[in-house]
Formats: sequence, C-alpha cells, structure tokens
Amino acid sequence: MRSNLREPTIRFNPILCSILILLMSLPFTQQSEAHENVVVRNVPEIDKEILKSIERYRNVRTASVVDWLGDDLLIRTRFGESSQLHRVRTPMGMREQLTFADEPVSGVLVPDRKEVQSFLYLQDVGGTESYQIYEFDLTDGKQTMITSGDGRYTGVSYSPDSSKISYTSTKRTGQYSDLYIYDLEDQKETPLHIVDEVGWSFVAWHPSAEKALIRKYISVAESHLFEIEFQTGEKVRLLEQYGEISIGGVEYLPDGTVILITDHGSDFRRLHRINPETGELEVLVQFNDSDVSSYSLAWDRSKMVVSQNLQGYRLFHLYDVATGELSQLLPDFSNGLLGGARFNNDGSAIAFTFHSAQVQSDVYVLDLATEEVVRWTKSELGGIDADKLVRAQLVSYASFDNLEVPAFVYKPRSEGPHPVLIYIHGGPASQYRPGFSSRFQYYVNELGIAVVAPNVRGSSGYGKEYLTLDDWKKREDSVRDIGALLDWIDEQSDLDSKRVMVDGGSYGGYMVLACLVHYSDRLLGGSERVGISNFVTFLENTQGYRRDLRRVEYGDERIPEMREFLESIAPMNQIEKIRKPLLIFQGFNDPRVPASESEQIAKALEDSGIPAWYVLYMDEGHGFRKKVNQDHSFAVQIQFLRSLLDDSITSPDS
Repeated sequence: MRSNLREPTIRFNPILCSILILLMSLPFTQQSEAHENVVVRNVPEIDKEILKSIERYRNVRTASVVDWLGDDLLIRTRFGESSQLHRVRTPMGMREQLTFADEPVSGVLVPDRKEVQSFLYLQDVGGTESYQIYEFDLTDGKQTMITSGDGRYTGVSYSPDSSKISYTSTKRTGQYSDLYIYDLEDQKETPLHIVDEVGWSFVAWHPSAEKALIRKYISVAESHLFEIEFQTGEKVRLLEQYGEISIGGVEYLPDGTVILITDHGSDFRRLHRINPETGELEVLVQFNDSDVSSYSLAWDRSKMVVSQNLQGYRLFHLYDVATGELSQLLPDFSNGLLGGARFNNDGSAIAFTFHSAQVQSDVYVLDLATEEVVRWTKSELGGIDADKLVRAQLVSYASFDNLEVPAFVYKPRSEGPHPVLIYIHGGPASQYRPGFSSRFQYYVNELGIAVVAPNVRGSSGYGKEYLTLDDWKKREDSVRDIGALLDWIDEQSDLDSKRVMVDGGSYGGYMVLACLVHYSDRLLGGSERVGISNFVTFLENTQGYRRDLRRVEYGDERIPEMREFLESIAPMNQIEKIRKPLLIFQGFNDPRVPASESEQIAKALEDSGIPAWYVLYMDEGHGFRKKVNQDHSFAVQIQFLRSLLDDSITSPDS
C-alpha cells in the first residue's frame, strides 16, 4: 500500500470541466499582479500605491504548536509559499524546516512516545481536500504516502502502542465514510466498518486495542456514539437513552470509562464521563453560560487541559481526573485565543499557541510546577508598528425580535465617523473569534475603516438554542440580524452608516449576497469568497460525502416544499434586487461550494449591468492557502474597497 510520494489520483469532474470551458470562452482581463494560476474578469490593474502599502501586512508570519518531539517542539509556520512543519529544539531557537511541499501540511499526528521515530500528516493537492496520509521518518527525512491515492482520508489516530492507525476513507465509493485499521509494520489494511452512509468516523481506541469508539455524525446538534468490537464487528450504541445530543471530544480513560463533550441536560456543552457497562453519565466540568469547547489529555490520562469558550475568547483550565479539581491556567492570556495544548511526556509542561487581536500567533511552554511561561517562537510582524494594532471590543445589539446578537468591533484611533466593513463568518455553525488578522489591522490603520464582526443567530458558542435559530425555514432570520446591525451602526456617532460594506466567505458569502438582495439601498457594495448563490444548486453539486450532512443544516432540496423555499431565498433568483457592486473570489477545486456557484452569480450580475469583479484561483479550493494567492486576493480586496469609498465604481443606483 505504501508508495514514495506518489501523486493522489485526480478524478474527472464534468461540472468543473464545463465551468473551465465557459471561463475560457469569456473575456478575462489579465493584470500585472496576476500569475499563471489565477484568472480575473472585470478587475482593473492594481494601483502600485496599494501594492506598496500592503507590503508589511502581507509579510506577517505566525507559528503554532503541533506537538512535542521528545524535548523538542514540532511547529507549523510559513517561510515559503505554504505552511510547513519545522522543528525547534530550544526556546527562541532556529526553526529547522522538515517538510518542503508546494501544498500546505495539515492533520499532523505524533505518537505518544518518548523517542519519536516518525509521525503522520495529511496533504491534498490544489485545495481538493482529497487528503492522503504520509509518514515522515525523522531519522532520514523520508516522506512516504501510505494510502492509495484514491478517495479522501481523514480522522487518523494511533493505536495505544502506536503500531497501527485507524482512519476514515471514501476510496470505495467516493462518497461513503468507511473505517479501516492499518498495520504500520505489516503495511496491511483491514476494513472495520463498511456501510453505505456518510458521517462515520473512528474516534478512540480502547486501552486494550481490542475495541474502539466510532461516531455517526448527523448534524452539529446530533451525533450517535457506538462501541465496536474488532474481532466480531459488533457495535453497541451508547447514550441512546439521552435522545438527540451533540457528541464530541471522545476518549477512553485507562479504566475503560469514556470522557466526552456533550450538551445533554444543558444549553451549553459540558465535559462528561460515561461507564459503557452501566450507561451512567456523570458531569465532570461545566461553565456558567459558556461551552467546554475541547480538552487535551496528559499521556497517562491523569490530568487534562480543558478549553472554555467564553463569549468568543478561549481560556484554559487544568482538570485533575482523580480529584476533580479544576483551576484556571494562564489568566494573563485571557484576552485572546489559547489553543493547541500539548503535554510533554512526563506531564510537567504544556506547549500551547496564543494569539489575540493585537498579537499574532506564537508558541509558548508553561511549566506546571513553577507556573513560568517561556516563549519558544517570536514571529515577524513584517515591519508593522505593534503599538498601532487595535484591540477588538465586544458589544451586542438587539435584533428584530429583541434577540441579543454579539459582535466584535475594531475601530480606528482617529476621529470618526468611520466607514464600516461588516465581516460575516462562515459555517454557519461557526463563530467569529477575536484572533489576529493583518487584513483587519490594515483596514483600520491604512483605510480608516471600522470592522464589525457579528456572530449572528446560528453561530456556535452561545448555546444550542442560539445555534438552531437559523435552521431550515428560519434561514433568513440571520440576514435580518444584519439589518438590525445596520440600525445599530446608524446609532453610533463615530460610524458612518452611509458608507457600509459587507464581506464574508462560504456561508458568509451567501450572507453577503443576501444582504445585497435585502439591503442594497443601505450598502456601498460587498465582497465574498466561495459563497453559496443558490442552496438548491449548491446541494446538488457539492461533493457527495458532504451532501446529506448539509441537507440537515440547510434543508433537503428533494422535498418539493423545501425546494420551493430554498429557491425563493436564493440570491441567484433575485438578481434584480442586487443594485451594488460585488467582488467574488473562488477556488476552482472547491469540493464544498463548487465554482459553479460563483460563476453563475457573476454572469447574472454582468448581464444585469451590475459591476462584478471575479477572481478565480485554479490551484485553490475552499479558501486560499498559498501565499501568492493570499497576496493577490489581498491587493484586489483593497483596490475594491477603495473604489467603493471613492465612488470610482459606478452602479445603476449611484
């Protein structure tokens, strides 16, 4: 099954091929800053002044911890075109680059061993998300693809002795999620759970390595958990008596009991323990009006770092499994996002990543005995004056039904009133969190734009009731949350309600389009990335392994009544209501929101006489991971925003 760096199989996709033929037949304007893997339409040449002004901001670097390699740290950072793996042997030491691929490395897994000989990672090609599993040998630097190249591999985990791995693969059908065990020594793959269904994943090995926990994901609000015997393949469902609950973060403890995060019995997610033999469920950790978002166990399972999502900020707590004692860690880091907690082999220290609105991501180590924090990396700010970086202010506003909607606001230090960019996150069951963004800092410091990032209904982090307030036929209630935000902006003396723009990606891209449908008279324009323009065509064309999962969130287009509703709210079917300019970014290989969604809205706007700048990256998918594309999209975005602010883009309503 092994092969030395074979290329994954690229399957013929008739939808994408037809899009490419259409694109080739249309008049694209090439510009000096575009490169061979990007095509643009209706985009003017970028001003040299803009290219010069973004130079510092586009050269900001970050670093994040992956895991320990003995006493060293494995980190992820970028020195070339994409994020790669580096080894750091001492605090503030040299970053020794290990991987040198054109594509970014993701899904890294290091075995729990004092002497690490090798580790695993995932990698795809061109943003297709058809991930393959690679093994990196630390003794000679050799990288070997251990999977077939067909399908998509995810959810990799080591057995207790690290001799085997488990994973999910779509290689059999290209759609259904099958579970396998792979022996790293014998290079032999054994099927574990083969069914014609999506949503299955392997979540935890039993200490005996004779059984495991597997999960059937239904939606963000519901999952089913099973214990499966390796020898017989028989599985028993756990927690069935508790009904429709979310289940995540599942692990065995040494005594065979199971810890997991679920919202059973609460509006917020709590850490529980269940005895598989008795079915008894016990609450271990809960926070007032906030979620337990994740945890990280020490190697011996005696303690863990528990992450709390507190109004968008991420805090750390240390939990003692034996005594139940809980204490907050790193209180001086509570104004941002703590993440990536990893215990060293004896449990005496924790490596972690931290970033905030004013501090880019870097790696630190906490000594648990002394509580001393040592910084291991100091990433470059690209020449930006750190003192000019602005913080995020947490506010809330009342929506149309008096629901309180939280939002983070970044304001220029100069006097207003300031133009406003509303940034809408994707998901939709995601959450904007106040991490570092060089783009936001550019908007504020160089363009004088205030950025407002709301967490509209349907966002995670505010309880399961809030999470479901936009489901199915309540979809446009989240759009009305933006209408209420426009009212709030109008009431702020330092914000200019006559110069408001909207921006978002994926589901946030749909929200941008919907805002232009409903609020064109109150907006200057909008920009979106990989956005959904019609939920029906999106559901019909998204990859098969995602389709049924997305139907639970958005509605099933095969049901006539739901299809009619989805068609009625589609921005694609309301082009006449969009009266302001739009900037569209798309990755050609996007497996989630296919390029046809962007192409159809761009073409329709052009036909209706609305300015539509269209940028298509041929080597990207759902988001842009290569620096050359990130830099290009940054420049185009700034050109577009400046053109909106100085009225150099004309539209029928101008």
